[in-house]
Amino acid sequence: MGKGLWEQGCPGVDGMKTDQLRDHLKTHWPKIKQDLLKGAFKPQPVKRKEIPKPDGGVRLLGIPTVLDRFIQQAISQVLGRIWEPFFSENSYGFRPGRTAHQAVMQGKDYMVDGYTYVVDMDLSKFFDRVNHDRLMSRLAERIKDKRVLKLIRGYLRCGVMIEGDAVHSEEGTPQGGLCKALHKPPYAK
Repeated sequence: MGKGLWEQGCPGVDGMKTDQLRDHLKTHWPKIKQDLLKGAFKPQPVKRKEIPKPDGGVRLLGIPTVLDRFIQQAISQVLGRIWEPFFSENSYGFRPGRTAHQAVMQGKDYMVDGYTYVVDMDLSKFFDRVNHDRLMSRLAERIKDKRVLKLIRGYLRCGVMIEGDAVHSEEGTPQGGLCKALHKPPYAK
């Protein structure tokens, strides 16, 4: 598929494309910034998109609005620096500068060193089952700014737009949102 849907400019529920964000921020940034600093910013529900799987099933992606992607990316960049030092050097998923190819090469090196077993793990429906309270508790161990925690919880609770209605959940996080990289490591550590 190449680029992710958000990189292609696929709009969220508000219809804004990525090439419209710059002009939107020029006009609305003072209010957005004020809302972020006050803890009053409200993330929008994500747009549901079905992506066919090679096996015939579908993967349900949640496509945030372009503005929400922008803010999530900023959160992810800052919090990634906080959490990165706490992960094993042998962990490759959702890590900056690490690829699946590097993981395979590391596995080959272990085989040369005499190891005979490899564990490959894919947590079934991981994003559908993330417990919000557990995740927030883990994040609060290192994040002291209550506004940031409130914003992250807002993204967890923003819901998915299904046939015009926002459906909220007490668990799970939309697969496809940029926050996936933020949520998985602290939660799974």
